Amino acid sequence: MASLLISNWASKHFPTREKLEKNRWIRPFAHLVLKPDLWRFNRRSVPRGIALGLFTGIAIPFAHSPVAALTAVVVRANVPVAIATTWTSNPLTWALIFPAAIAISNTLGFHVDMTAFRALLHSDASLGQWAGWLLSKAAPALMLGLLVEATIVASIGYGAAALGWRTWIGQKRKRRHHKR
Repeated sequence: MASLLISNWASKHFPTREKLEKNRWIRPFAHLVLKPDLWRFNRRSVPRGIALGLFTGIAIPFAHSPVAALTAVVVRANVPVAIATTWTSNPLTWALIFPAAIAISNTLGFHVDMTAFRALLHSDASLGQWAGWLLSKAAPALMLGLLVEATIVASIGYGAAALGWRTWIGQKRKRRHHKR
């Protein structure tokens, strides 16, 4: 029952091969990204896709879906899962991701000026003011925090997906065994 619900949800929300074929960013690489083995749902490709999507969504603040699709080719991850998982990084979740990355950087000994960040956040700061803040010493510290955070979240996602897949298969086998 749960697998049917997940399947229905996935068919509505995951990008189709046809949509990706028409995407202007992916079109030049379509022959790589649209390989059938990268679209199969199996115990190896799905956790890889989840980890890749989470890592890319956090570490790369823009254009993460095309990057995830192209990187999925290299790591042999499930392309639609990788793309869909990048969507966990959105304006709502960045309200958590960004401060956590700053806190991680500060914990590691790099200083990100939180007072300047808060002042920009609570004012109607222009793009130029944000760029000025990022071009200060804050950018390397922020990127380090994002990379550490992305690595941690991707590792947890991979482990959870692998465990979930194993549990799902175990339950299927148990039901099949009881039917005999």
